Amino acid sequence: MTGRLLMFMLVFALFSQCACDRGDDQIPYVPVNIWIDMNLPEYQMLLFPVGGWAYITGGSRGIIVYHLSIDEFVAYDRHAPFNVEDGCQVVVNDDNVVIQDPCSGSQWVIMDGSVIGGPAVQSLMRYDVTYSQPFIHITN
Repeated sequence: MTGRLLMFMLVFALFSQCACDRGDDQIPYVPVNIWIDMNLPEYQMLLFPVGGWAYITGGSRGIIVYHLSIDEFVAYDRHAPFNVEDGCQVVVNDDNVVIQDPCSGSQWVIMDGSVIGGPAVQSLMRYDVTYSQPFIHITN
């Protein structure tokens, strides 16, 4: 009986550990299939290569689209990857180079979404982007 009890306790402990490590720190999945027509006035800022950016509706907490080079764009979910359950929404700083989480103070570089200031350690969640002038297509 002791062997069975020990085995039960071991299995229970193993499954309890797995339940605690479910990946709850992941940004919720929301299907994204967005087309942006850069000829529309609300997307004029995206016309500026290397520096133009815009907030758009979609994703978990909105999306930031950034014009990285002449024919390349990146898009990030605005849901902060630190303390995901808080649902904080990142914003682009006035310098147009840094994205910041107003809740934790964490910062990311707008060009690639990498962390430049903690406490966050995860990069911003990035979407797939294709560009065929004048359309940007954002998907996951």
